[in-house]
Amino acid sequence: MDERLEHRGARSMKRGYGTLGGALAAGILLLTAAASPVRAAAPVGAAAPMPAAVPGPAGKTRNVVLIVSDGLRWQEVFTGADPTLLNEKEGGSWLSEADLKKRYWRPDADARRAALFPFLWGTVAKQGQIYGNQLKGSVARVTNGKAFSYPGYNEMSTGYPNDAIDSNEFGPNPNATVFEWLNKFDEYRGRVAIFGTWNVYDNIFNKGRSGLVMQTGWNLPRKAQETPRDALLRELFDTSTRFDEEDVWNSFLQVPLLDYVKSAHPRVLFVGYGETDNWAHQGRYDLVLDSAHRMDHFVKQLWDTMQAMPEYRGTTTFIITTDHGRGSGLTEWKEHGVEERGSENIWIAVMGPDTAALGERSRVGAVTQAQIAATVAAFVGRDYHAAEPKAALPIAGVLHGSAE
Repeated sequence: MDERLEHRGARSMKRGYGTLGGALAAGILLLTAAASPVRAAAPVGAAAPMPAAVPGPAGKTRNVVLIVSDGLRWQEVFTGADPTLLNEKEGGSWLSEADLKKRYWRPDADARRAALFPFLWGTVAKQGQIYGNQLKGSVARVTNGKAFSYPGYNEMSTGYPNDAIDSNEFGPNPNATVFEWLNKFDEYRGRVAIFGTWNVYDNIFNKGRSGLVMQTGWNLPRKAQETPRDALLRELFDTSTRFDEEDVWNSFLQVPLLDYVKSAHPRVLFVGYGETDNWAHQGRYDLVLDSAHRMDHFVKQLWDTMQAMPEYRGTTTFIITTDHGRGSGLTEWKEHGVEERGSENIWIAVMGPDTAALGERSRVGAVTQAQIAATVAAFVGRDYHAAEPKAALPIAGVLHGSAE
């Protein structure tokens, strides 16, 4: 078996379905009523002891959201669409080259990236910070030595790599994540949630042990009393042609995610969008760009929704990143892993009331994926590194009081 397929494990051998996902996305986002909160899975076994209440830097943040766009390269984030891939031959595009360039090509790199990611560059970059533009001396990277999904999600959520995790089909994570750790505090218990398009998040965040609120993949929780909106959403889940049995469309995740935020008011939230990785593996650069652009809109939609609520307004921090990079050139952009050079390179963006508005970082020290876990905890005043010494320290430059 090709080693790259082994790396992708459960995510391998997918086939694209043209613009079906975009059409379904447009339809589902027209739904308008409120839904009930997702119920948390019951913890298995005896209750774990309470963690030590070690305070972090005092700041305004009370809520943290970690958002991941799977396999989205730093090259697109910082320079926009790649001109060598805006065609049918190398980019595998079904959209005409002229139409694709009209959407995403601009001669200037800054204008090009803003066209692709208007919220990231129009709001996040102005109000927060973005690391990972290697063209400007900013490096963000994974430390797990594998550069594919499960090891990346484990590293960012536990604070350290686990070399034993060598497949996306590894099974339930033996390591407790920072989300599971925070959920043990009375302040956060039952208000820490995982929403993701990939059903393997059930294993990564160990649904059976952690007791976290979770909605993943095509697993739409059934409610005792469904509203017409709930019934329509369930019908779409049940009748839509699936990309595969593991990954739901990003748009199908967005609707219950927003409903859950409005009804349950989580304090700590993980959101995983998968389409940018899926379409890259299919060699469809046009749909990589479309899904990246829509992901940017979904992040804006979540931010605007939360800022409109008194529970979140002015007290919420977003951390936006990816689980791994990809190869480059005319072929290796489709894949990632140790064989595709550059797959270890990622990007990390942070915006919130405690993060200095320093924008795109340049000529700064390297940051790592492993630092994300402690950074999540530090924003809500908890010292995760003290409780889990294997975890990397938080990213100091984004925390309260730092203008590094």
